[in-house]
Amino acid sequence: MKSLSFRKDLVSLQDELLRFAYKLTTDKEEANDLLQETTLKALDNEDKYMPDTNFKGWMYTIMRNIFINNYRKVMRDQTFVDQTENLYHLNAPQNSGFENTEGNYDLKEIRRVVNALPKEYRVPFSMHVSGFKYREIADKLGLPLGTVKSRIFFTRQKLQEELKDFR
Repeated sequence: MKSLSFRKDLVSLQDELLRFAYKLTTDKEEANDLLQETTLKALDNEDKYMPDTNFKGWMYTIMRNIFINNYRKVMRDQTFVDQTENLYHLNAPQNSGFENTEGNYDLKEIRRVVNALPKEYRVPFSMHVSGFKYREIADKLGLPLGTVKSRIFFTRQKLQEELKDFR
């Protein structure tokens, strides 16, 4: 008798579970798969359900846990771990985007804008782009740290303003 009541409750909850699955996945097919997987898991674990407890909450928890586990599995499968000698793939030069004609034109335009700036803005910005830290720039140029940061910030703003047509 317990099994009949369990299955009746399970069937009556299917529409609500499908809506919840759709909220989680935002895809109709994935929602159907998640509902099916949840239903099978509930049926397999029917003996673990305690009568006179919140059946709906139990089902929602099963579905949510299955969704989270599937999501984690997908993320884990998509993670690339470089196991080559000397981390070859991670250390290989990446495509900078400047190899094509459009990239070269953009780079020339950026250089034109930067070179048109006054020296007190151009030098700290060039040093920053070259990899110097704010503190190193301030020490080398004998400027306060805040001045260096603000000059680099204003230079970035100027570049964005001048190059807005290239986005």
